[in-house]
Amino acid sequence: MSFEDDFSMTLDGQVEQDVPMAEPEPVTNDPVANDNDEEGPDEEGEGKRLSDDSSEEEEDDDADAEREVREGFIVDEDDEEEEDDEEERRRQRKKRRKHHKRRRREEMEEDLDEDDLELLEENTGGRVRSRQLTRLRRGRDSGSPEASSSRRKTVVESSDEGIDEDNIIDPRSRKQHDIRDIWNDERAGRDDDDEGDMDDFIEYEEEEEEGAGAMAEEEREARRRERRRREKERRKVFGSRPELTGMDANTWDEIQEVFGDGHDYDWALGESDEEGIMEETLKSDMKYQDVFEPSVIRARLLTEDDDLIRAQDVPERMQLATSTLSTNFTMSLAEPLTQDECQDAASWVTPRLGKAKERDFFRADGVAHHLLGELVQAVTRVLEYLFIQTLEVPYILVHRRDYLWSFNPQNIRARQELLNLEDLWRIYNLGQKYRSLLQRRKAMHAIYKKLNVTDEYYEERLRDRVESVEGVADISQWLALKYKAQQKDSVILGFDDDDERAGDKKHKLPNRTSAYDIAKRSVISKLADGFGIKPHEVVQNFLAGGQNLHFVEDHDLAPAVYAEQFADPDETKAVPAEDLLRQARMIIATELGYDPLLREYVRDQFKQHAQISCTPTDRGKIKIDQFHAYYNFKYLLNKPVTEMLDTTQILNILTAENDHLLHVSIFLPIDVKQDLQHRLTEAYSSDSFSDAAKAWNDERSLVVQEAVEKHLLTSGSKWLREFLREEAEDNLARRCAIVLHERINVAPYRPPGFEEGQCPSVLAVSWGKGDPRKDEINMVFVDDEGRMREHALLENLTDADNETSFRDLLKRRRPDVVVVGGFSISTTYLAKRIKEILKPAPNPDEPPPNDQSLEIPVIYMTDDVAQLFQHSSRAADEFTFLPLVGRYCVGLARYTQSPLNEFAALSTDITAITFDEESQPLIPKEKLLIALERVLVDVVNRVGVDINRCVIDNYYSHILPYVAGFGPRKASALVKKIHGLGGTLVNREQFIKSSILTTRIFLNAAGFLRIIQNDDDYKDNRRSGRDDYSNLPDPLDDTRIHPEDYELARKMATDALELDEEDVHDEHPSHVVEVLMKDGDNTKKLDELNLDEFAVNMYETNQDIKRWTLTLIRSELLKPFGEARKPFKLPDQWDVLTMLTGETQATIRHGVMVTVKVLRITPSSILVRLDSGIEGTIEVEKFSDDSNVHQKQPSKGDFVNAVISDVKADLEEDIFSVKLQSKNAGNDVDDHIRAKPTDDHWNYIQANRDEELVQRKKRADVNKARRVIKHPNFHNLNSSQAEAFLEKQHSGDVVIRPSSKGRNHIAVTWKVADGVYQHVDVLDTNPDPATQGVGTQLIVDGKYEFSDLDELIVNHVKAMSRRVEELMAHEKFKKSDNELEKFLIDFVKMHPAKSIYGFSLNRKRPGHFNLSFLAKKGSTIQTWPVRVAPEAYYLFDAASVSVAELCDAFKVRHLHESQNMGAAGSKTPYGAGRMTPGRTPGYTTPGRMSVRQPARTPNPYAGPAPVPAPQNAPLASTYGGASSSYAPSTSYGAASTPGPAGWNTPAFGGPPPNPQGDAPGMHPSRRAAILGQSSGSSGWEPGGGGRW
Repeated sequence: MSFEDDFSMTLDGQVEQDVPMAEPEPVTNDPVANDNDEEGPDEEGEGKRLSDDSSEEEEDDDADAEREVREGFIVDEDDEEEEDDEEERRRQRKKRRKHHKRRRREEMEEDLDEDDLELLEENTGGRVRSRQLTRLRRGRDSGSPEASSSRRKTVVESSDEGIDEDNIIDPRSRKQHDIRDIWNDERAGRDDDDEGDMDDFIEYEEEEEEGAGAMAEEEREARRRERRRREKERRKVFGSRPELTGMDANTWDEIQEVFGDGHDYDWALGESDEEGIMEETLKSDMKYQDVFEPSVIRARLLTEDDDLIRAQDVPERMQLATSTLSTNFTMSLAEPLTQDECQDAASWVTPRLGKAKERDFFRADGVAHHLLGELVQAVTRVLEYLFIQTLEVPYILVHRRDYLWSFNPQNIRARQELLNLEDLWRIYNLGQKYRSLLQRRKAMHAIYKKLNVTDEYYEERLRDRVESVEGVADISQWLALKYKAQQKDSVILGFDDDDERAGDKKHKLPNRTSAYDIAKRSVISKLADGFGIKPHEVVQNFLAGGQNLHFVEDHDLAPAVYAEQFADPDETKAVPAEDLLRQARMIIATELGYDPLLREYVRDQFKQHAQISCTPTDRGKIKIDQFHAYYNFKYLLNKPVTEMLDTTQILNILTAENDHLLHVSIFLPIDVKQDLQHRLTEAYSSDSFSDAAKAWNDERSLVVQEAVEKHLLTSGSKWLREFLREEAEDNLARRCAIVLHERINVAPYRPPGFEEGQCPSVLAVSWGKGDPRKDEINMVFVDDEGRMREHALLENLTDADNETSFRDLLKRRRPDVVVVGGFSISTTYLAKRIKEILKPAPNPDEPPPNDQSLEIPVIYMTDDVAQLFQHSSRAADEFTFLPLVGRYCVGLARYTQSPLNEFAALSTDITAITFDEESQPLIPKEKLLIALERVLVDVVNRVGVDINRCVIDNYYSHILPYVAGFGPRKASALVKKIHGLGGTLVNREQFIKSSILTTRIFLNAAGFLRIIQNDDDYKDNRRSGRDDYSNLPDPLDDTRIHPEDYELARKMATDALELDEEDVHDEHPSHVVEVLMKDGDNTKKLDELNLDEFAVNMYETNQDIKRWTLTLIRSELLKPFGEARKPFKLPDQWDVLTMLTGETQATIRHGVMVTVKVLRITPSSILVRLDSGIEGTIEVEKFSDDSNVHQKQPSKGDFVNAVISDVKADLEEDIFSVKLQSKNAGNDVDDHIRAKPTDDHWNYIQANRDEELVQRKKRADVNKARRVIKHPNFHNLNSSQAEAFLEKQHSGDVVIRPSSKGRNHIAVTWKVADGVYQHVDVLDTNPDPATQGVGTQLIVDGKYEFSDLDELIVNHVKAMSRRVEELMAHEKFKKSDNELEKFLIDFVKMHPAKSIYGFSLNRKRPGHFNLSFLAKKGSTIQTWPVRVAPEAYYLFDAASVSVAELCDAFKVRHLHESQNMGAAGSKTPYGAGRMTPGRTPGYTTPGRMSVRQPARTPNPYAGPAPVPAPQNAPLASTYGGASSSYAPSTSYGAASTPGPAGWNTPAFGGPPPNPQGDAPGMHPSRRAAILGQSSGSSGWEPGGGGRW
């Protein structure tokens, strides 16, 4: 079952179950409630009651009962006592109502219209419209989906006129329903005699909705009639059959009266009728989108766009701008061309058909120059066929081929082909481009009209000369530049295909104001006008070829003097004259650079004369070696681009540029560039000889130079880059298409004795990877129609039993060919064994076996398509029970029978096949799909498609979408329609008469859809006297002859048989064709016809050119759908070798060095095996110079390097081997065998210079001695490698490595935190390389001394690591600067009176922290540095032994900073906004790490290392002094002018001296005294508490 059918059943089933519940009719079966005749709640449910014919007591009881039901569904048991009396009264009232309604039925035939209802509402003050009608109207107005099921429309939209008693369907004519439908309230199948019961069923709801006295009796009757009409309609559509329950209708009515219909209390459930009808409307409007995922809908081609493509009478491929194979298709919404537009298009297309057409037709000495007019006429006709009549290329090629050849009635044999198949596809491509150009032209002119300006230059020179999409873009940019001020908000200079909806809110577009716009709006534009000639006039002079059409107006004043007139009178705002002239030149240069005609000229110059050069980047110099694919153009120099149009080199160049391996420059040669500038200058210069004129000419020359350099050359280079890319991609896609055409345009494999086109049965055999311990031999037999008939598994073919089983399979199935395939070289052994079984070697001692007559060919088959099929979902669905290798065998067999079918079945996966090994990945997938699809279309239409087989054979139907006019959507729809008509077509006429195909699709496809005729089908054709032959087969339907030429074919057959019209008057029209086809002398009889004379007569009579058509008819009458493809081409030995091993002629050719494994050693040779499985031999004398092989020969299992000296590939004998020689003995080894050749345009000077630099660096690295140290943490790594090594280690882990500073230095890298690593430079004063150890004195930063590496790690690295961990564990530490900033801001927002600080890791300076603080709300965040040392933390130069002391030191320092800042005028210290404290030019940040150089160890402690101090000496407290432990040579803030204590901070005179000079921090008493003095004035408190 198809996807659509499955879904339709789902929807139908859902509607069928849900619709009966859509509009529940509230029916109350309470006897008390039923006593009321006209009473009940009003339409709006207000509960007002007025009595017409019932007592007040009954009214109260009814109201109480209803209230009880609404509140708790409680029924008073006392009511049951009065049941008998109430039942009797109810029956009496029902009889009165029936009589009353019958009496007035004739009086109320016409319904009240809308005006009458509105008038009643105004007079009565109540609502008289039907609730159901209101709901339905509201539901339709609510914007619900338009689509709905037919059932729902019948229920909702029917009228009184459409349904009467005669329209009620007899229940006996209905389809049997399920037994569960008897409980539906829509009961159909009842006679009209039950109308009284039906009336009561409807009336009971009306009693609740009517108000007593609020409505007229006529209106109540109208409402009752509406209810009755709707109930009849529901009975008609969804009624159930009570007889299914085994009871009659009267019994069923009594059950309904007693128990109700299940909807009695729907009104009390809280769901309004409006909600119910809306829910039902939504249910009835379900679509695919409501049930299935969008991806599934797109994959199944069931979107709205897919439906539109299926419905339109336009070939599917013509409705798409992409390939039909593409998963993301784009529809083409272009309009058809007109006759006049096709003529213009032919003039545009013909010169672009290619170099061959230009050489033969356009040149005066061309061989077909005299046929140029006929060529243009042929192109015009093809464009009309394509873009007016929507006929596809295959149809034009076959059925309009007469118009692709020259035709001369006087000399009909002098015919020459004007257009071939490739030309037709090129015309189609160019026609699409022209159509796009035409649309853009119209859009451009519409934009110009919206500007409401008159521009002579545009109307006279630009509008009619635009010949390319680039030209349209140039004119659009030119208009936008020139008339920017005139643009309205609604004018957008672009080509958006989507029209703006009326009423959509317009948003203001972003506006970019350039320097040109600013200058153009200023007085400088008038200065630019003073240059004497307009830019477009300069261009006209330039294009006139030396004849100036416009002349320059000279000024008497020099340019500088003239420019001063436009200066601002205010001297303070005045701009120098030179600056004014510069801006004026910029205006004119910009306008010249944007001129469309000048840009078009420059593009043409680039296309003809441009050159390209490449230089490698620093990365490319290293990565692109002589074996790299890009080496060919690594140093390309001044290569003309005209030499690159037919190659893929430009694609590789642009790819390398995108990979940052090359710098690519496209430029004009110097002479062409100078000529361009000279001609522009001549067109712009004045002929006067005055000094002022010469000065103005100099200014104009500068304008030309700026226009050329900044605008014209830039735009030309950019355009040419994309032009070359597109041309190269098209050529490469064409090359891939040619390869595909060669592979699929072949007939099935033809065993001996077979006719052309006859399909053989195949036995496919594969051993998989060929491992005897794991892999079994799979055998799959496929019959001649591609159906798998048998699958067998054998362990091997060496055992007698297995050999017997194999022979039995061959005898039973009798395959026409045995195909062998596999994944390893072991497949050759399998093929050899099969050949031995089929053709055993003769043994004179034994009689020949009985089955020796099995002459079955054994062949190898290309398996790339089979491998894709093996792992495809298509194979898994079709052959679920087969193993992977079995599916692979099916693919091999089917490929042998028809490569075309296998490639067609690949669909989008066809791009996975390699058609160009090196360059195919450079083509965009969509462009490659289009090229490959067109090849499939060409070959499928050349072969033809059996449409009846497509209906029953899913595998064969894969080629149907490639028939002209079809695609995957239309093909699937065609198969479904034929299924619906019985599954078989008799003739082509049924396509139209049965509405299977639309007219245009039928014209495209009819000649390629064959309906195979049998001999029995012709018996009915001999019947005479029939007027209608539409249901009889026609022999012409099994030919390539189009139905529009059937009469011509019948005429030719009649003439060949020499019959008259009277002889075939009473026969089938194609009876003569049948007779001729069966005639043994048909070839001779047809040869006697003079087709040339016949063609001339047709041309002179009707102006019809049919010479090629006559030839086609003749060939089809002789051999219908004759095989037109080439014979099947078997793979050669290299194809088989590549298939089995992956080796190519480039990888195992002579001179290539390979690694081999030794298998066995003999006295004369060494047997080896390559990695690919190919076995080889190395002769002893070629393995070593020494004849004693036992001294230097390898052992079994060793891997050795050898050089290939010869390759043996014998496909008949199934032998593939190589001969090798030792690497040491290889005198003729070519060291450059793998090197890529260089381009002819090679920059040898630059290549040699770079090569010398690389070699010099390599020599330096080789000469550099790498130090080795015996230590568990030592690794021979550089800085980057050390960081990568520590990435997964813990914080504090260490790597000791060699240093680039020399042998007396060691580098220590330790992990500070994730992603942060510090590199420490260690000075080894007395290294000992001999013992691979270190000296006894290791110095770090010139001040820390250690005796060995372990002490350095423990007392230096681990000490700093502990301090880092301690600070990171602080509550105010945040992981990132952004997190810290957010923390500070949020805290101050919540506590405006408080200040806050925090810490974060400085990832740019390993071993440092950022101390950021926010003093108050509204201030900026400031950041101070904190350096981690083994002995303490350093805030600037202040040392703190703990984090708490660091916090206190910060608060004390900030306190003094705030006081001094206030005294100095509230100057912000060290810069605000997280800026580094102010630096003095020439100084660096304290502790800043040096910029890492290659192979150099970064020094985290910037500056020269001072003389080391004793370990116990007091540390200097100066920040920036000579002995500073933080940064000895620099200060963090201002210039290094140390005071008494070394505090060199802006706006701070210096802190009090440390009373204990040897203490690293501040004395606690001193700190307490300072904090005590500032108590109450700052808001900062010690210990991290208080306001911090």
